[in-house]
Amino acid sequence: MSKVYVVQEMPNHDIASAMKFGELQVLLPSNTQVAFSTAPVVRRLRNKLREYKDGDYLLLTGDPVAIGLACSVAALYNSGRMTLLKWDRRERMYIPVKVDVTQNGESDD
Repeated sequence: MSKVYVVQEMPNHDIASAMKFGELQVLLPSNTQVAFSTAPVVRRLRNKLREYKDGDYLLLTGDPVAIGLACSVAALYNSGRMTLLKWDRRERMYIPVKVDVTQNGESDD
């Protein structure tokens, strides 16, 4: 079964509709302070994203620094590939966005 890795818990946000993509797993609690020390956050993300693979998703919630770190770690463990869930306000649903930061064989030309 696919997993949806929720970058940071957001108690007042309803993310239940993301469950259709897989089992929700929160990476960081809502009170995590990333700005003061990134090392403990990176260790936690590396531990929790160790099994990130194609077919899994990142739900980009919370602190922008935490989001950037989570994307970096997921890409590290999955050969530069990740799938992000983007909220579409007009359609009121999550849309998967596939990313390959290595751009293996892809070109915008």
